[in-house]
Order: sequence, then structure tokens, then C-alpha cells
Amino acid sequence: MTLQGKRILICISGGIAAYKINLLIRDLIKKGAEVQVLMTPSAENFVSKLTLSTLSKNPVFLDFYSENGTWNNHVEFALWADLILFAPCTANTLAKMVHGICDNLVIATYMSAKCPVFIAPAMDLDMYQHPSTKQNLELAEDFGHFIIPAESGELASGLFGQGRMAEPDTISEKIEEFFHSNSNKSLMGKTVLITAGPTYEAIDPVRFIGNHSSGKMGFSIAEEAAKRGAKVILISGPSSQKTADPNIEIHRISSAREMFDEVFKHYQNADIAIASAAVADYAPKEVAKEKIKKSEDSLTIELVKNPDILKTMGERKSKQFLVGFALETQNEEENAKGKLEKKNLDMIVLNSLRDEGAGFKIDTNKIKIFTKTRLKEFQLKSKNEVAKDILNFIEAQILK
Repeated sequence: MTLQGKRILICISGGIAAYKINLLIRDLIKKGAEVQVLMTPSAENFVSKLTLSTLSKNPVFLDFYSENGTWNNHVEFALWADLILFAPCTANTLAKMVHGICDNLVIATYMSAKCPVFIAPAMDLDMYQHPSTKQNLELAEDFGHFIIPAESGELASGLFGQGRMAEPDTISEKIEEFFHSNSNKSLMGKTVLITAGPTYEAIDPVRFIGNHSSGKMGFSIAEEAAKRGAKVILISGPSSQKTADPNIEIHRISSAREMFDEVFKHYQNADIAIASAAVADYAPKEVAKEKIKKSEDSLTIELVKNPDILKTMGERKSKQFLVGFALETQNEEENAKGKLEKKNLDMIVLNSLRDEGAGFKIDTNKIKIFTKTRLKEFQLKSKNEVAKDILNFIEAQILK
């Protein structure tokens, strides 16, 4: 059984999706988990304590005191759990969580928790899209919590759109994946250096030369490497991506020269180096001290070559397993193989802007991996899954 012995605390708040929790509890119990249920007072309007207690094989609690006057110790609930799941998590409960409004047993338990927290939001379309909800979900992620996004479909209001709580099977799978990845410490003791995002090369105090890289791929690799026990040093260009993992040491830079300097502060201590950043090849020779005003019909900016970070990493390589990335639009395989050879890489990850669903600013990618002797091609996947494929391939090379 995949969740054998895992202690899962389910906190139910007052939303119509609460009826689905019966199926989730039954599935978790079948997989070997121990389940304890807490409810907000309003949740009892949607689901029966008796049903939940029967399925979970434990009493269900919704207040600080039971009917016989016994105090229900929120600290004990929090310390008991290996994982806390808020499902459904209403807009009200989410707001209380991230702003510390501790007015019920569920929130008191949450605020005493030391274990991972999963949130499965469920609410109407307009509530889910409201700026306050979006901001609160971002805050929850900043706290290090795991969000299981709401799905699209018909809602209780009659509207159609995003807001439906993820299905019980999906929630169960996410919990299984979490425990599996955290039991896989295949990179324990390894230091992984990762570059991510774009670089911005200043033209003047206002403008820059850059590209469309979001940093999503590099951050996904960093998160996955940290889950596998690695110490991760992440050097990121300008990006809105965030991480709350304590095993990820993040350094924010702007230009290619800044990235070069930061990389070589850490490179000698790395066991694995993954260069996924989209580094600008050229930068303006002179940076204007003031904003360049529009005057002539044309403007000429002289560009000079930036230091080649990846090539230098290849030249200075000692113990490191060095991985490069190639984003191509033509002669993809030929160019990737050439880069592998010229820059003394151990492995290169190729993706093409010609492939639908691959490239910048999206959550999916389609890759091919080359070494000097191997080629492996993968289907279109989420960038989180691609990160797993990349690290699995690296591990097969260095741990064999």
C-alpha cells in the first residue's frame, strides 16, 4: 500500500465540494494511510460527522471543546500529522490561513503545524478569479504550501469555469507523489548548481536587451533536485518565479556578466551543474547614463560579445557533470550536438520552438536529451515532469 502508515489530517471547510471528501478518505484508507478529520463549523452543513467518522475510523472534531467538555488539543493534532490537507478550502478559510485569523479549531491546528500543507481550493468562478483570492494563493505558496489548483467545469452556481475542487483521485495522486518524491533521496550529499531565467543587458537606465525566458524550467529542476535531497544553488536572472524550499539557495542577478561572476563563486563545489538560463550572447558596448530620447529616425547600438558562461564551465570542469540547454528553431539536432562537443558538456537538453507546447512562458515542454553516445526523446509534458525526466537521466549517468 503506497501510503502505508502515513498520517493525513484533512481539514474540511464549508463548501459544496465537501461531499467529495468521503471518496477521498476511503481511497486514502485503502492505500494504508491513517486519516483524522477536522471541520470548520460551517462544514457540517455540507457533510455528516457520522459518515466521516465511519470512513476515517476516527472521531471527527469541529470545535475546541467536545460535548462532554473535553478540550480538543489543536497542538496534538498538528504534531500528529505527516501532512495536512485543506479540502475543500474556501476563500474564507484560505484568507484566515494566510492572515492568521485564528477563530476556529482548524486554523488553530494549522498555525501549530510543522508538516507540509496541501490546499485544494473550491469556490465559485468569480471568487476564484478575484484578486484577493489570487493574492492569498500566492501568499500560501510563499509560505511553502502546496496548491492543488481548482479545475474547470460546471459550478454549483450554474456558472461554468475554474473553481471546482480537484477530483479525489487527483488529490490522492498528488499526496502519493509527494511522499514518493520525499522518500527518494537519490541526490543526498550532492550539490547541484542551476542557472535559470533570462539576462537583461542594459541600454540605458530604462531599456534593456533581453528575451522571453520565464525561468520556469530552471526553477522546476531546482525544486525537484531539492526534493531528492540535493543542496541546490539556483542563480536566476530576472524572473517572477519563487521558491520556498529551504534546500534551495537562490541568487538573483540581472546581466550575463553578473551571472558569470555568481556562477564561478559556486562552480568548484558543484557535483552537477545545469545551465538552463537563456543568457544574452551580446550586450551594448556603452550603457547610456540617462534615458535615450527619441530624435533621429534610426538608432545604432554597438554590441559586444558577453562572456560565454557555459563554455567557460566546460573549460574549468573537473568533477562536475555538466548539462547545457539548446533552444533551437532550425537544424535542431545538428546544432545541439555541436554545442555538446564545442562546450565540453556531458549532456545537452534540446527543445525546439517549432514544437507546439514547448518554449518560453508556458508550463509544458518537449525535449530530447543527447550525450556523446545516446539520444533519448520525450513526449510533451509539464515542466515539473520534464524536470524529473532530466534528473532521472542525469542520475542514470552519474550513479551507474
